This record gives sequence, C-alpha cells and structure tokens, in this order.
Amino acid sequence: MEFLSNTARDLFPLVWSGMITGCLYALGALGLVMIFKSSRVVNFSHGNVAGFAAFLIYGFSSGVLLELSWGMAVLLTVMAVIAIAFATYAVISPLVFESDLTATIATLGVGLIAQGATLLIFGADIVNLDLPVPRFSMSVLGLLVTGYDLTVLSVAIVTIGALFIVIDYTKLGIAFRAISENPFAAEVCGLNLRSVHLFSWIVAAVLGVVGALLIVPTTFLSVTTVATFMLQAFAAAVIGGFASLPGSLIGGILIGVLMNLFTFYVSPEFSSTFLLGVILLALNIFPNGILQRVGGSRV
Repeated sequence: MEFLSNTARDLFPLVWSGMITGCLYALGALGLVMIFKSSRVVNFSHGNVAGFAAFLIYGFSSGVLLELSWGMAVLLTVMAVIAIAFATYAVISPLVFESDLTATIATLGVGLIAQGATLLIFGADIVNLDLPVPRFSMSVLGLLVTGYDLTVLSVAIVTIGALFIVIDYTKLGIAFRAISENPFAAEVCGLNLRSVHLFSWIVAAVLGVVGALLIVPTTFLSVTTVATFMLQAFAAAVIGGFASLPGSLIGGILIGVLMNLFTFYVSPEFSSTFLLGVILLALNIFPNGILQRVGGSRV
C-alpha cells in the first residue's frame, strides 16, 4: 500500500511536468511537420539551427558578441534565423523539385554547417542562458506550479493558436493547405509553390527558436542540447504523423509524459534507447500517425 501511495503521489507531478515539456516538443514537431507537409522534406537541420539561434541570443545578450537587452537580442536572432531559413531554402529548393530524398540528405549538411558555426564562434563550452521567466511557485490541487510552467503554457498556447489562425484564415494558410494536399493541382491553379515552401521554412525556424529558448532553463546550453531536444520533437512528429499538425501536438505531450515517467521510474541513462524504441513502435502501430489510426482513413 505504501508503494502504491508513493507511486500515485509521484505520478501526477511527473505527468504535469511531462505535459509542460511536451508543449515544447510539440513546438519543435510543428516546425518539422510544416516543412514536410509543404515540401515533403524531413528537415534534419532543425535542431542544430535552433541551437545556433539559442547561442546567438546568448552572444547578443551576454557581451560575447554584443551587449543588448534580452528583447533586442531575441529580435535580432529571429531576424538572423529568418535569413538562415531563406538561405537554406534557396540552396535546397532546386533539390526539392528533383528529389525529396536528396533534399532531405542536404538538410543534414546544413545542420552540420550550423553546428560547425556554433563551435567556431562560441566554442564547445557549456554556458548558462538566463531567461526573464517569472520566479514563483504555487500549489494547485496538490501540484506545484511554477512561473516557468505558466510561461511555457502561455507561450505555447499563443504561438500554436496564432499558427493555426494563420493556416485556417489567411490566403497564405489556405495556399499552404492546398499545396499540402495536392501540390500539382495547386500549381496548376496558379499557386506559387516556392513562396509557400519558404513560408513553412521560416515558420519552422521561428518555432524552433521558441522551443529552444524555453527548454534551456530546465538544462544548460551546449552544442548538443537543442539537437537532443529536437530528437524528442522528431519522435513527437512520428507519433502524430508527419502529415498532421494536430497530431504533432498530441505526439509532443505523449513524448513528454512518457519520457518523464521512464526517466523517473526506470533509468535516465537509457532514455535515448527508450525514445528510439518508441519511434520504432509508433512506426509499426501508427505508420500514418496516431490520429489517422484512431479516426480511420478515407477510401
């Protein structure tokens, strides 16, 4: 009985913190799915580019590169990331129309370039990136809720809500949905595929920066920190289905909760092995994503 009571006592805080972390995985997964839906490319540079952006904010705000306010550092970094997304797509776009596989392999090269640039500019040292997150905590129904938790929830809800509003109610969003469903028909109707592709690459880059910034307070900032975080976002995209934006949200929360439970009850040393096992299991049970599996498919 004591074991069961201790398990139940630990379970709810673990699920809560897993859901918070899962919101960040969902942000990363949304970026991966946006690019895949529009251009059928799996962007393996997502994590390294987001990590480079996190280091840029550190450099711009700490005096390593510049000594700016945190807000100005974020704004300058977002502009830099948009420029990187534009340049990346400019290089990869000819490959996108030739071969999805070739373009996907090319993103590995972009990721290595981003990682190399991070090492060249900032070195391999581990650094701290302090974010202006409210520092308080309160008890809600027995759960300890912190200012960081509320910040992550607020930013995730606003960011994801704004993205879905753009996709559902703007001309660019409608074009994105049309190209995602049938690129050939959309091009015949006069839609510019390259413009929509570029839109998804830019949105994905910004989502990666937001997710990377919010995950840093729970750990430290190194060359591999954000790339590891994006591996879990990749698993969320696999579970939700690379063709489903809502699925990536569910996948992110599931991965966050499962990783928390496994790390606490089993072993943190085998968390990467467990994550790869989840990916393989999801690909076998839900090859088209969990929502399509549950809801069925159209014939």
